[in-house]
Amino acid sequence: MPQVNIHKQTLVNVLGVVYVHFKSSDGGDIYLTRFAENFRKHLDSHNWYEKRWFEEKKIRLRGTGSVYKLPTKEVDGTSLDLVVKNCRVGEDVPLDTHTLQEFCDAEFNSPWEEFSLVMDLREGGYGPPDVRIRTQQPLGIYVPSERMQVWQSGRSRAKINRIRAKHPGIDLDILKQYKLIYQWIEGENIPDVFSYIDTGNDEKVYHINGLNKAVTLDLSMKGYSVADMKPEHIIISAQDVAHIRKAGGNGSSGKQIDYLYDLVKKRAYSVVDYELLLPTPEYEAVIKKRRRGSYLDDQRDRFLPTPLPEHLSAVEIFGVPYIFGHAESTGGRLWVVGRNARLFDFFLPERWRKTPSIRLSDTHEVFYTLTKDNIHLVWETSRVGEIPDEEESDYHPKITEKGINSPFEEFAIAHKLNHLGIPCIYARAIYMTGSPKIEASSDRRRYESHKGISDPDGAPLLQENHNYITIRGYYNGPDHWVAEQTGSLYMPVDLNKAVYKGIIDNSQSSMLLNKVKDNLMDVGYDGSLLKPDDLLLVTDSDGKVVKDETGNPLVVICNFQLIWKR
Repeated sequence: MPQVNIHKQTLVNVLGVVYVHFKSSDGGDIYLTRFAENFRKHLDSHNWYEKRWFEEKKIRLRGTGSVYKLPTKEVDGTSLDLVVKNCRVGEDVPLDTHTLQEFCDAEFNSPWEEFSLVMDLREGGYGPPDVRIRTQQPLGIYVPSERMQVWQSGRSRAKINRIRAKHPGIDLDILKQYKLIYQWIEGENIPDVFSYIDTGNDEKVYHINGLNKAVTLDLSMKGYSVADMKPEHIIISAQDVAHIRKAGGNGSSGKQIDYLYDLVKKRAYSVVDYELLLPTPEYEAVIKKRRRGSYLDDQRDRFLPTPLPEHLSAVEIFGVPYIFGHAESTGGRLWVVGRNARLFDFFLPERWRKTPSIRLSDTHEVFYTLTKDNIHLVWETSRVGEIPDEEESDYHPKITEKGINSPFEEFAIAHKLNHLGIPCIYARAIYMTGSPKIEASSDRRRYESHKGISDPDGAPLLQENHNYITIRGYYNGPDHWVAEQTGSLYMPVDLNKAVYKGIIDNSQSSMLLNKVKDNLMDVGYDGSLLKPDDLLLVTDSDGKVVKDETGNPLVVICNFQLIWKR
């Protein structure tokens, strides 16, 4: 029988949860939490997901479409009862009218988000310390090796198209299948427990709703809510159910109900089903404030080395230091500028790709977003490998001659120019999508010139069949200044919009643009193709133009695709 080789394993930290990652015997990827320490062999896919075993042994849980109770095969004389559920990220959320009014933006959690939230709820650091919420133990995430077709996924084609339009190049990762594995809890849910209590239907409904409200209040005190909270999600242990059944008899329903209320009052219950678990607005504000504060401090100190976790690597590309690692949720790769490993999680795609965004360009894929960690970022799909033809508005023979910079060249130029005293936006991270890009590259020169450079896994740094997304800071002041601020920050506006808003006129815009081009030429760079919307004018909270140390308007370069070393 094939067995997993547990020696070929790595530690991976995703959104604060540490997993042991290894290849399962069928070529899939499995990520195990600390709760699975003693069950690694049980959780090899051969011991629970083997086709015949899975089909014969799975028990669909009532009221669910894709959640099963499933025993593992015996390993070393023992079997383990699991709850296996398909992650529904990317699917439409079916909610009733009342719930939609309260949770109109509800989205299914990604597997990594779900486990992170469940772990946080179990730890119970927020809210009254005497209130503890029990949950199923999250054991692992299994990712089969094959990709699904759209029709197999159960996900909306319209929704996929919306994601594709909003987030080009990173949409097809939702065709990966994720199976979340929890340990089974022996017990029964609240409505099933009432089948042992002899009472009228109206009274039964009244008490079931009352118990559901009590548990919802407990969750709220610990900083969480569930968009589709139901009494079916509340589990009473098998031992307590046996006590309730034993107490049944003539006239004893009152005692049974009192006992049930007492169990809930003592929090002697477990909550299950977490795909729509989310922090309350109050707790979310606390999380965002805490995360943003640590982010600003770490970003200020991003070039100071920190201890390096096993799953991350320190690399240098074209003179720029990066922390490199995998985006496990998409199969992508991520390079975060600096030597501070604590910054890596902030740029995982699940932190910024689904947050509301504003398009900043009419012609290119450039978006502003406020991430789940309350961080202002701008992300842009790299145009490396493209050559505009003569009919396109941005065609210029110099682009044909020199080509569009790779994202790593862009960041190297920004890094160097900042050191030379020419203000540039802060280059934060480069993300390579896990899904292959559809369109072919018309200019292969950058792929050839980068051919000798590999990432720490030995894969080519610049891969022609993947899209790259550059992530940069939304310029609201120097990093060291922003980290100390408690009040208003600066606001950037490109030169075109500054003219439109009346902050400057056309002649001032041309003067500032030409001055930046001259400054670039003085330090050996060709910025002749820069346009007004490639430069940011910086204003303060009163709308006044911020001046640089020479007393001139502070102008910041924000586009490096067409700047070349002379």
